[in-house]
Amino acid sequence: MHPARPVPHKAMKILLPDKSCRDAGPGPVTVEVLLADLGFDPVDVIVSRNGTLVTEDAVVGNDDEIRIIRIAHGG
Repeated sequence: MHPARPVPHKAMKILLPDKSCRDAGPGPVTVEVLLADLGFDPVDVIVSRNGTLVTEDAVVGNDDEIRIIRIAHGG
């Protein structure tokens, strides 16, 4: 019998408003903490996880694809 190999954790794929991409640790982490770590104010952006909008208290991690979209303010 072969010894069990550890299953590698995939990093989160983060798509930033400037269209660049970044990998983050496997998590889990809340969207609020993730935004703070990346230097985004939650008032200025919306976040989707795997194509679905999520709130600041949503937990993300592992192989999630996170998209951060800047909100246009003005009048």
